[in-house]
Amino acid sequence: MFSPAIRKPHLLHRRDREEASPSPPPAAPAHSPSPRGFAISDRPATGTPAPWTSSSLLARISTSKRTDRVGDSDQIQPVHVAEFPQVVRNAQASLLQKNFSGKSMFAGGIDKETSLAWMICGNELFIWNYSASVAKDCLVLDVPSSLIGYKDVKSLSGIQWAVCIMRWHSSGASTRNSGEILYRKSSTGVILCNKRTQAVAYWPDIYAEFNKSLILSSPGYGEVSASDGASDRFRFNSIIAAAVPGGTHECIAIASEPTGALWLFQCSPEGIRRKKVHGDTLGDGGADHSQKSNGGRSLAWLPNYVSSEGSDRKFFLLTNNEVQCWSISLLHDIDIKKLGSQEIVGTDGDVSIKKDIAGQKNVWLLDMQIDEHGKEFSILVATFCKDRVSGSNYTQYSLLTMLYKPNQKFSAEDNAVKVERFLEKKAPSQVIIPKARVEDEEFLFSMRLKTGGKPSGSVIILSGDGTATVAIYWRGSTRLYKFDLPWDAGKVLDASVIPSADDRDEGAWVVLTEKAGVWAIPEKAVLVGGVEPPERSLSRKGSCNEAVAEEKRRTQVLSAGVVPRRVSSEAWSAGERQRPTLTGIAQQAVVDEESEILLNRLFHDFIISGAVNEALQKLRAAGAFDKEGEMNIFVRMSKSIVNTLAKHWTTTREAEFLASTIVSSLVEKQQKHEKFLQFLVLSKCHEELASKQRAAMLIIMEHGEKLSGMIQLRELHNTLIQQRSSTHLSPQLKTQITGALWNLIQLVGEKARRNTVLLMDRDNAEVFYSRVSEIEDLFYCLSHQLQYIISREEHPSVQMQRALELANACITLVHAALHYRKEHKEWYPSPEGLITWNSHPVVRSGIWSLATFVMELLGESGAADMSMKFNLWSQLEGLTDILLEAYIGLLTAKFERGDEHGALVQEYCERRDELLGSLYNVAKQIVEDKYQESRDGTDNLDLKESIFRDVSSPILATAKRHEGYQTLWQICSDLNDSVLLCSLMHDSVGPHGGFSFFVFKELVNRRQYSKLLRLGEEFQEELASFLKDRSDLLWLHEICLNQFSSASETLHTYALHGSPDEDASVTTSRKPLSFAERRRLLYLSKIAATAGKDIDYEAKVARIEADLRILKLQEEIVQHDPEYAQVKYTTTLLDPSELIDMCLKRDQDLSLKAFEVFASTSSSFRSSNRGLLEACWMNATNQDDWVKLSEASMSEGWSDEVIQESLQGTVLFKASRLCYSPDSVVYDGTFEDVLPVKKEDVHLRGLESKCLSVEEVLMQHKDFPDAGKLMMTAVIMGKELSYTAAEPVEMDS
Repeated sequence: MFSPAIRKPHLLHRRDREEASPSPPPAAPAHSPSPRGFAISDRPATGTPAPWTSSSLLARISTSKRTDRVGDSDQIQPVHVAEFPQVVRNAQASLLQKNFSGKSMFAGGIDKETSLAWMICGNELFIWNYSASVAKDCLVLDVPSSLIGYKDVKSLSGIQWAVCIMRWHSSGASTRNSGEILYRKSSTGVILCNKRTQAVAYWPDIYAEFNKSLILSSPGYGEVSASDGASDRFRFNSIIAAAVPGGTHECIAIASEPTGALWLFQCSPEGIRRKKVHGDTLGDGGADHSQKSNGGRSLAWLPNYVSSEGSDRKFFLLTNNEVQCWSISLLHDIDIKKLGSQEIVGTDGDVSIKKDIAGQKNVWLLDMQIDEHGKEFSILVATFCKDRVSGSNYTQYSLLTMLYKPNQKFSAEDNAVKVERFLEKKAPSQVIIPKARVEDEEFLFSMRLKTGGKPSGSVIILSGDGTATVAIYWRGSTRLYKFDLPWDAGKVLDASVIPSADDRDEGAWVVLTEKAGVWAIPEKAVLVGGVEPPERSLSRKGSCNEAVAEEKRRTQVLSAGVVPRRVSSEAWSAGERQRPTLTGIAQQAVVDEESEILLNRLFHDFIISGAVNEALQKLRAAGAFDKEGEMNIFVRMSKSIVNTLAKHWTTTREAEFLASTIVSSLVEKQQKHEKFLQFLVLSKCHEELASKQRAAMLIIMEHGEKLSGMIQLRELHNTLIQQRSSTHLSPQLKTQITGALWNLIQLVGEKARRNTVLLMDRDNAEVFYSRVSEIEDLFYCLSHQLQYIISREEHPSVQMQRALELANACITLVHAALHYRKEHKEWYPSPEGLITWNSHPVVRSGIWSLATFVMELLGESGAADMSMKFNLWSQLEGLTDILLEAYIGLLTAKFERGDEHGALVQEYCERRDELLGSLYNVAKQIVEDKYQESRDGTDNLDLKESIFRDVSSPILATAKRHEGYQTLWQICSDLNDSVLLCSLMHDSVGPHGGFSFFVFKELVNRRQYSKLLRLGEEFQEELASFLKDRSDLLWLHEICLNQFSSASETLHTYALHGSPDEDASVTTSRKPLSFAERRRLLYLSKIAATAGKDIDYEAKVARIEADLRILKLQEEIVQHDPEYAQVKYTTTLLDPSELIDMCLKRDQDLSLKAFEVFASTSSSFRSSNRGLLEACWMNATNQDDWVKLSEASMSEGWSDEVIQESLQGTVLFKASRLCYSPDSVVYDGTFEDVLPVKKEDVHLRGLESKCLSVEEVLMQHKDFPDAGKLMMTAVIMGKELSYTAAEPVEMDS
């Protein structure tokens, strides 16, 4: 139907086959006549003999014509992925020798979810993993004769068989991408269906060791099946299956008939229950079945996470004119119901395919696929048309893409409106072939559609005659690429998509052939090797050869001189790595091809002659230094050297030969890379790169690092292989114990093979050891796929051994790279701001994942003997070292760049503490174990200490190097070694005070103040800096150092301002200071000040005494105020102004306390609070009845003595005596400086503009006109009268 993209010179291929196969191959089976009634003249009627008479012949033929120069033609040819397992080859050969006919069975397919391929040969079903270049562990299941059918049934073709594979307990895409690579036999169920007889076989677990029970189900009494006659009306044409959540090896399958009927199969280890859940989806009742044979095209599940509505799942049925939406409940009572339907072929061209237009005779909906996101429905459509000009008939093939509405609400089943629009057109139908040959319906309905492969948006169409054609709309036109090989590979049995190793949605197309194994179609093959579909009619039979001739002319224009041949990884070594996306054309646009060719020629000349021939000038003139980083041609040259693939040979001694080839290849690469570095130095290109393109030069040197690491890793791998071969263990146990590194290599190699189609013909190990520059992929697999290498279900000792092997591999690899860096340090550019490969996130993440797993194993009590733990503990030390060094390198580069690195510092510190903590905990167990083995039944503490120091020394060194202060503190504490502690405190001087501050904080938290103060004698400045916010401890440190004056100030400050929330980082839970504690601290401050005897110590003592008086006044004042005597003010110091306000609100006694507070404050406080002082005088005046006192003195004729005696009892007199008398106690100046007594004193002191006098304040009182003379007399008496004339007011304590 579809013309191939590239035709081959058949004579050349026939000659190649004759040379490669001296003996004739077995006779090919007779081919059935073409459904179109004629044979294509370009291919023999019997088919070209397939070159697979021996297991390695195909590979030898495909590589015999290779050349060293590989061009773009390699990228537009199919790539060999894997051969058939030998058991399948034997079964095929047996069928050919027996010339099987009649009930011959030859069918196959690929399951995308599990990467399993299957094939039916004779009475056997073969299942194997096709992703390996050499298929292993092929499973053979016997197909019972009852499943095949009866004698009167015509022979079954491949399309009459369907296989559904269910992976039990599957975790999604990552499972098929990783676990399957290791060939671990996960529990898997298989359903085999004979579509024509409707017989079903079910294997609950094909990998079960003892019970591979087969369960059969055939149509029962009263059920119509193919055995009732020759009609195919009641065959199955589509079947889908799904596991039942929560069930044990339970699944359901749904099958559709051409009539539209649906069948449900409930499969379990107990049996298969089948029932017809819907008899007629076409809705015609008893209409003619000949019209219904076009119904029930295909079934498709909506992805589970899209239709996640509890236990319900949705599936869709494509019929002759519509798409039906169904729902199935997977609970105990499985229920299927129809939700709605949408017309695809109808009268509305905006929402469907419009029918009955001019020239259109019929429309067939052939197949339907749903993408992995459940968003797009792709429908393959064939339209039978008639050319109105020539009158000839033709078929037009197109692709209709519909968008699914996931939130569509469907009406009830009994609702009159049953047609729901849950799909909408994404775009008009994409025409694949405008005019193609007219086919019969049987051929049309044999076509299958596949979606999801690369290039993005492409589809592959499989037809019943065994052809596979990729179609894509690209650059404004549709392009077709037909899978074809230079020899007869037989039919294409099925097609699928290689699951991406990075869990991306799309992978390369892969096809299963009838005779030549599994092949992949590169992305570029479709884009570059595809051709536009023919525009003229292909309806006449004789036009086939004309179409081929036209196609050949198109092909010559697109790829002149391309010789069709098997393409493989040889193309890889000829150039740059082919990325998952199309990068070959893009790279040509950015790489200066002339300078790259020049560099290759100059380097080649240097290898031969040793001369550089003015290479620097030539390369500079060619622009070789214009590109940066990875695109620099020197980097690309270095990368091509280290990534070169060895020549691909086929041999019966595959494993030994491959091992020796890898070793020799790595050594050759290292020698050539050293030559390249010498060339750079001698040509002075190294100097140019190191000064102007430091990043590029670093990458070149890192290629040498990685190559050195890879060589050491290969040596370790060889050592493990030798140990395994010399150990007397069963093969299964050997694989369990020593296969961890091999499994890791398989994962990394498979990841590269899946992402790069050109590597599919290579062994995983060969790919891994060849892709030196991509060594980071090893750490990626450790980070994302460690659970597939080390299963938690294995015995703990096995887990430890496998983890030990992986840790040893990582340490060996990184240490070898770092050793190379040290040995070649003079070759490296200046490192400022450059980030090395071992500091990349993927590397750090991989090491951390492995280290975390090791810590979990070591943390499990009783997991293994102590010797195993000790070995694993030693490897964890190595992992810790390389991981923390990677962090340090990255932090240094970020700091030099000025990049933000706060989050990275936090991650570094958290992982450092966790690693060191785990190491130290296990170290203590090792010490105890060694001590118990070494002691002679008696306690020997010196021996135990010696063992402890020996075991903990590497941890101590790592913790010291990376500021692991918690671990350093624990070691010193457990040893009780103050000398070691002080030594570490002197050496570990880092940010935030270093280790000294950490020790101080630990001692404070533990309330070990005596130890803290003893350390302060040696670390005086450090402890003083640490305690700057801890006055409660700082004064003790200062007293110990005889710094009495400083201690006095600290105590004074702490007594007045001490608070429990000064510094949360160094403060434990402390209660607020009480008045008694504050008083004690003030007395201590006074004593310290006196002991210090500084020049101004007397002023300090006076201030302390004043604060003592204020403290005592607050105690007295709050006792007179119930509101303020509560909890809040029993410990908190109040501001003097607040105390004075409290006094103004209370009785006569407190009014005098206000003046005492003023007397104990500083002169600046009195000056800034003159208004408050004036208010105190007014309040003092209000405490006595001056009018009454004046009237009594006048009416009774008091003498001066009586008046004086009466005035001494007034508050004004007492206040004046407190403030102005010669014996008054006033701190820091006098009240005269702030508020003189008389008005004339203000003028004498020159304070007219600054303040009033007491006299002026009293003049504002309402009673001053009547008793002003007595008021002033009282004030003046208080100023002039000493305390000997009256009981002095107690002012001190």
